[in-house]
Amino acid sequence: MAETISDQAITEIGTMKRDHYAFVINGERVDSKETFETFNPATGEVLATVAKANQEDAEKAVQAARQAFDHGKWRKTPIGKRSRVLNNIASIMRERFKEIVEMEVLNSGKSIGAAQAQVNQSIEDFEFYAGAIVGHRGTVNNMPNGFFNYTHKEPVGVCAQIIPWNYPMMMAAWKIAPAIAAGCSVIIKPASLTPVTAILLNEICHEAGVPEGVVNTLPGSGRVVGDYLVEHEDVNKVAFTGSTPTGKDIMGKASQSLKRLTLELGGKSPNIVFDDADLEAAVAGSLFGIYFNTGQSCEARSRMFVHEDIYDTFMEQFIEKTKKLQLGDPFDKGTHLGSIVSRDQLEIIDSYVRSAEEDGATIAVGGKERKIEGFENGHWYEPTVITDVTPDMKAVQEEIFGPVVVVEKFSDEKDVIKRANDTKYGLGSAIWTTNQARATRTAHQIEAGIVMVNCPFSAFPGTPFGGYKQSGFGRELCVETLDLYMEDKSVLSYYGPKPINPFGV
Repeated sequence: MAETISDQAITEIGTMKRDHYAFVINGERVDSKETFETFNPATGEVLATVAKANQEDAEKAVQAARQAFDHGKWRKTPIGKRSRVLNNIASIMRERFKEIVEMEVLNSGKSIGAAQAQVNQSIEDFEFYAGAIVGHRGTVNNMPNGFFNYTHKEPVGVCAQIIPWNYPMMMAAWKIAPAIAAGCSVIIKPASLTPVTAILLNEICHEAGVPEGVVNTLPGSGRVVGDYLVEHEDVNKVAFTGSTPTGKDIMGKASQSLKRLTLELGGKSPNIVFDDADLEAAVAGSLFGIYFNTGQSCEARSRMFVHEDIYDTFMEQFIEKTKKLQLGDPFDKGTHLGSIVSRDQLEIIDSYVRSAEEDGATIAVGGKERKIEGFENGHWYEPTVITDVTPDMKAVQEEIFGPVVVVEKFSDEKDVIKRANDTKYGLGSAIWTTNQARATRTAHQIEAGIVMVNCPFSAFPGTPFGGYKQSGFGRELCVETLDLYMEDKSVLSYYGPKPINPFGV
């Protein structure tokens, strides 16, 4: 039997940590005919069972979202009130911060430090869009005398939002916040490996005052639920974060009904260290750039280019610090790297390392699975540095999505820019130099949507996040994201004293 959550606080209907999670349709907890197990990657143990949505469930979610959009009040709710609801979501998340962080760690295996930062940004996303939507309006345009033209922004409609396993809570927030701020209704399809916090976020949305049907969550198979949503005629937009091959498949399917698309896909981001860089900052920043979130990040700076004049000194310090990184209990504040999300992903990472070794590269440090005392059944991989690589190697060209960096020397600016751009991807990039002219010159030539200059961080609420080339299109996390969830309607009026008679008859 479905359990309504709209008018109840989560604390009244159970804690966040449960043995079973239902999905949410039309403001109700709903169970399906099937369930699946979700795991704690750090221990390999079952965390909970989760209701597994099928096409019938997906159809119910689409109809709930459609009904909420076409006949509900949310899209017509004054922007100020919508803004207050988004701030309510943020407030509830702050009140339950520790619980949300705990569930994010348990279901993803990431370190508590990483989870805290990501949940905090998720909160800030709702606060940012609560403010951004208030000032986001159409324009009045200059026209010939007697004519008046303005643009009116309207929500695009029902949005299917498909999110990955590497940032379960943060990606859900990145998708939901701008969509509901714009007045859309959404169906979130979380990754099957990490569905828990997306379900919890949906419950928080309803507790905060989001009407029934505006936010729905459907864990289940991408091939079953994801494809059904992408191809459904009543879905107006698809926003996807994940791999480039899957993004291409979604683009093809969505094209049949000309859905709006936002695709944030893979990356193989360059990290360029010039000979005049602040060495201490460059080493520390480059370390974070590849190993944060255990390397499981689309914009991880996984191709490192170091100028030949400082190569030996830089690498000595970089490898020394890499060896000091701590793997272990994700809830220990001293842990730098959490676990790999699954056994399959660990084996993929290792296969890339082995291929580099077979191609003649050198494993300077790491390069193997590690067993952690007390977490022997978890999935752990050592932070890895690969040197003596060539541009044609599989490990250099393809996204590894793990704690592995490949390193090359370079001798001049023009050459390194060419090599940095020698990839099908174009998401992130980093530059380390104390020469501002060089930094600006290089930033303008790098083919990537994000350029970090003397900075290890890639995104804050308000900064556009997205890529060039096969890293996708559209920008998230910024004011402009609201336009991806809205239509611009041009309204042209005539107010002249005489009727217009163009044909003169």
